[in-house]
Amino acid sequence: MPNLLPTINSPADLRALQRHHLPALADELRSYLIQSVAKTGGHLSSNLGTVELTVALHYVFNTPHDRIVWDVGHQTYPHKILTGRRDQMGTLRQRHGLSGFPRRDESEYDAFGTAHSSTSISAALGMAIAAQQKGEQRHAIAVIGDGAMTAGMAFEALNNGGVSTSKLLVILNDNDMSISPPVGALNRYLAQLMSGKFYSAAKEVGKQVLKGAPPLFELAKRFEEHAKGMVVPATLFEKFGFNYIGPIDGHDLESLIPTLENIKHLEGPQFLHVVTKKGQGYKLAEADPVAYHGPGKFDPAVGLVPAAAGKTTFTQVFGQWLCDMAEHDPLLVGVTPAMREGSGMVEFHKRFPERYHDVGIAEQHAVTFAAGMACEGLKPVVAIYSTFLQRAYDQVIHDVALQKLPMVLALDRAGIVGADGATHAGLFDIPFMRCIPNVSMACPADENECRQLLTTAYLQDHCVAVRYPRGSGAGVPVQPGLNALPFGKGEVRREGKRIAILAFGTLLYPALKAGEALNATVVNMRWAKPLDTELLAQIATTHDALVTVEEGAVMGGAGSAVLEALQILQKNKPVLVLGIGDVFTEHGDPVKLLAEMGLDAAGIQASVEKRYATLLN
Repeated sequence: MPNLLPTINSPADLRALQRHHLPALADELRSYLIQSVAKTGGHLSSNLGTVELTVALHYVFNTPHDRIVWDVGHQTYPHKILTGRRDQMGTLRQRHGLSGFPRRDESEYDAFGTAHSSTSISAALGMAIAAQQKGEQRHAIAVIGDGAMTAGMAFEALNNGGVSTSKLLVILNDNDMSISPPVGALNRYLAQLMSGKFYSAAKEVGKQVLKGAPPLFELAKRFEEHAKGMVVPATLFEKFGFNYIGPIDGHDLESLIPTLENIKHLEGPQFLHVVTKKGQGYKLAEADPVAYHGPGKFDPAVGLVPAAAGKTTFTQVFGQWLCDMAEHDPLLVGVTPAMREGSGMVEFHKRFPERYHDVGIAEQHAVTFAAGMACEGLKPVVAIYSTFLQRAYDQVIHDVALQKLPMVLALDRAGIVGADGATHAGLFDIPFMRCIPNVSMACPADENECRQLLTTAYLQDHCVAVRYPRGSGAGVPVQPGLNALPFGKGEVRREGKRIAILAFGTLLYPALKAGEALNATVVNMRWAKPLDTELLAQIATTHDALVTVEEGAVMGGAGSAVLEALQILQKNKPVLVLGIGDVFTEHGDPVKLLAEMGLDAAGIQASVEKRYATLLN
């Protein structure tokens, strides 16, 4: 049989195939996926797990008329390949290339932009209700992983969706729960039976007949729940008002397709439970799905090669500091919303299992959970990506700051993150944190300073956030010990004339290089809040103009804080504010992105020369 994948340029081409050809297409798709990601890097394990499910969904449903919303969206590479983007996969996660996540402006088949978890059911329900209100016959399908079901938002949506009469289908893509025994030939038959018209019709007729005899109706209802309970893990989702079907084998097209075809004809909200395996079809990824979750480039025949020892990353600095501080203080507890590896907490979990708390993908709960522990005298450290803290903003204000509770928020991935793009960029933490009373924010310039400022933050009696970027910085050696830096104080790193550059965070080092070329003073401000107003007043008095530099949003950011402080200090000096403008940053190489935005040494120098040409002559 000739290769099928090159002939598929849209789901319409897929639907033109005979059904018995689909397993061969799935095999080709999986092979292409492995070869493609090996060349670009990206998410692999999750995508290998959704090959058959993706084929089945586009085969059964009339996409893009029917809407598919992929939760998180890191598992959508097969979806991209089947929807006309196969030849662009070589540009994945690169500047001006394909996004690693669904984007509405990239394809009409991307019904909803995603990258943060647990949003799919809400969005799909909104689409289903909209179709119903407009009189349009279309299905809305949410594909959500078992990990994303730990977030409260998913259950809020289920609670709302269960009372709807719209064409909503929620597919639970389960690759972790221990439910393998029900998956097989018998369960395939039962799933198809429960999704079929006869079962549905018989169920409705039975309800009408038995309602006249309440004791019999209640007995039948309990019997049905008990019978279902023997073949499915729970009837929880039926309690929400969904018709529960499954679990079925998510890699078996002979199970998936008939079940989905049956579901198409059912009324009201449906819930399909499929079981998949991360890394399916690639033995190395099956054996270690975590390592292959988001690999860089690799040789598919060899697999991942251990990376050569390089610079220490900020994540590693945090992980080591956390262990050292925990050794020193038995009251320390570590909290993460399902980001143990990403936040550098593996060693802490190993050494202090009783003090390690992974609460699942539930950022709101993580912060309030930590607040409860702080009320009882523990010292919580919440390790959370900057972009994910956005999801717990009310909790920081209402549950932590308002009560002036001591807590360290270790904000990894602050600033530009690179390949993950706008959805994961940590650009807004300074503006949204510095406006909250009883909250401080530190911006370490390098690895050693990160460790020191974490200690400073831990010693305070209120909430302190420490923001640091992904990867490594200037490569400054990290000194052992738990030495703190002065709270709220910066330092002059280079003495110059007329112009002073005030740097917040890791942009200190390009600022120093620019300062050398400009003969400008360079200040390491260290703290976005509280601002070192004493040092600022001194600098403003002795210089003709100021420049602020930050890897974050300028609107309400650290530069804005300097302008506000100067007004209070009654220091009327011109200030050039450099940072990220009123835009979302695209995906690409972080070094190139910073250069594009004028935040490398050459860009800072050019901006200063353009604004303050008369002062430099």
